[in-house]
Amino acid sequence: MTKIKCPILFVIFNLFLLNIFGQDIKDSSSKISFHFQQTTVYQMQPGVKGKYPGSEFSLNPNEEDAISLTTTLFLGTKLWKGAEAYFNPELAGGSGLSKARGIAGFTNGETFRIGDPSPQPYVARAFITQKLALNNNKIWQPNGMNKIASFQPEKYISITAGKFGLNDYFDNNSYSHDPRSQFLNWSLMSNGAWDYAANTRGYTLGIVLQYVSQTWSFRYAAALVPENANGPTLEYNIKKYNAHVVEVEKTIHLNKRKGSIKVLLFENFANMGNYADAIKNLLPGSIPDITTTRTGGVRNKYGFGLNYEQAITDNIGVFSRLSWNDGINETWAFTEIDQSISAGISMDGKMWHRHEDLLGIAFVANGISTNHANYLKAGGKGFMIGDGKLNYGNEMIFELFYNFLLHEDHFWLAPDYQIVINPAYNIDRGPANVFALRLHVEF
Repeated sequence: MTKIKCPILFVIFNLFLLNIFGQDIKDSSSKISFHFQQTTVYQMQPGVKGKYPGSEFSLNPNEEDAISLTTTLFLGTKLWKGAEAYFNPELAGGSGLSKARGIAGFTNGETFRIGDPSPQPYVARAFITQKLALNNNKIWQPNGMNKIASFQPEKYISITAGKFGLNDYFDNNSYSHDPRSQFLNWSLMSNGAWDYAANTRGYTLGIVLQYVSQTWSFRYAAALVPENANGPTLEYNIKKYNAHVVEVEKTIHLNKRKGSIKVLLFENFANMGNYADAIKNLLPGSIPDITTTRTGGVRNKYGFGLNYEQAITDNIGVFSRLSWNDGINETWAFTEIDQSISAGISMDGKMWHRHEDLLGIAFVANGISTNHANYLKAGGKGFMIGDGKLNYGNEMIFELFYNFLLHEDHFWLAPDYQIVINPAYNIDRGPANVFALRLHVEF
């Protein structure tokens, strides 16, 4: 992004530097947050059977492996009463299996759909948050990633502006959200059918408004969409192209144990292609191309997501998600899923005297609309999937991981196994068995 197109990042960065280096060093411990994370994921699959060769968007039929790496600095500082600024430079490299193609619910949430696997530095987040307390009650917020140790208002409204990921604020789930410490699969990080606005690496520019209390919370965001499907560059014609998200959250209790229910609604406006138009009047032997139906006008995609979590005991929690989008126009930002349902269980290691370990088991079923399926049957391709043919079936995924704490609160090792039935919704391909080992360091 250029300074001209995105002056807010420049302003946030300078406010951050001025506040850090302009304050008394004796007071810095209460005003600054500094954290670091590095995650490496190694994955391999022993080969995938198929009734025909497929395309460059199919899973590799041969044995393959891949490594991804992300390194992030989380820098935060207080500005004035209720205001904080955060800056997250990030370095990412490596690739996913089959170049992160061939599976809609892809198997590594730490990998991106980019062509160059060499490590690339970029700004992941740079934003300012202003909170306004609505009562005098305070709760303690410990120091953490993009969190400054301090007493925070129990009930407040806030406004956040800058660069961030929409899933930093929406569709959170205590048991299934973070691929660095929980499930790796994309459709377990968030609702699979929520085509959340982001560039190729998962970030956008926008504004988030929140009302937060101990029982009800409300969130709204307006954000930029990419110029092209799965594109690295954001579209700055915000009057024409944009994304909107609304979420309502209700905190619940079962046997005095905390849980929550979230309802999310979204709508994106972009220069999307149309699946039905792509196969309309198609000549015999020709292959449809969704990009030829982008007219330079505005098409939309809308949908919803439901998100549930519940603590069952001190050591066990369960979760489920359900999501849907209209599936009329092409997927624009996240992944090619139009319907998704998931459920799982998370258990920490206190039950077997490994207090900081974590075991997770989950199942996902993904689907696409009739128009989307017909487009793929005719040989069409999206930015992630397209076998050249399609014998349609729901894509079903099972994931199991165990997160070992190896050293205090800093170093984790997690073996992970996923089986993908009907990868890319094709009964004629798979199943795919994916084995992974994740190394995660943070301080």
